[in-house]
Amino acid sequence: MRTVFDPAELTPPRMHQVLTASVVPRPIAWVSTVSESGVANLAPYSFFSVSSVTPPVVQFTSVTRKDSLRNIEATREFVINLASEPLMPVINSSSANYDGDVDEFAELGIETEPSEHVRPSRVAGSPVAIECKLRKVLPVGDSFVVMGNVIIVAVAAEAVADDGLPDFAKLAPLSRLGRNEWGLPPRVVTVDRPD
Repeated sequence: MRTVFDPAELTPPRMHQVLTASVVPRPIAWVSTVSESGVANLAPYSFFSVSSVTPPVVQFTSVTRKDSLRNIEATREFVINLASEPLMPVINSSSANYDGDVDEFAELGIETEPSEHVRPSRVAGSPVAIECKLRKVLPVGDSFVVMGNVIIVAVAAEAVADDGLPDFAKLAPLSRLGRNEWGLPPRVVTVDRPD
C-alpha cells in the first residue's frame, strides 16, 4: 500500500512540500552574484547539480524570479560556493528575503575573497568555489533552471586529499531535506562499480 500524491489534486505549496521531502538529500548551491549597480548578493539554492562534464556545466533552479537570477541575467556571472557544515547558521540566515539593495555578505558579516575570473566574490570560508559564466536560463513552470559554464573550481588547500581531489570528509557538505530539515555529512561507504 502507498500514499499517492496527485499534482492535479494538490496546491502548488503542498506539491513543493511533497517533492522536497521525497527528493532527498539535495546539495546546496550557495550562489554569489553582483547586481548591475554593484550590490553583492548571496543566497542558497537546494535544487543544484552537475549538468555536463564536457563541457563542464553546473545548474541550479530558482523557484520564481529572485535577485540571484536577475543579477545573473544582467551580468552573466555567478559563483557557487559549497555549503559546508561549519557555515550552516549563516547559510540559513542568508535565505531570508532581503531587499535587492542589501548586500548579504555585509549584512551577515560573511568574509569574502576575490574570484579569479568573475566579478562576484567567493565566500572565504567555503571549501569549494565554482566560478561560472551564464550558459542558459531555461524557464520551467514557475521556476528557472540556471546553467553555468564552469570557468574554474577553486578548492581550499586543506580540503584536497592525497590523490589531488576534494576530500569529502574535509568538505563536510550540507544538504537540504524536507520541511525545515538539513542533512549533515553522511557516513561514506566505498563500492566499486561493475565493468
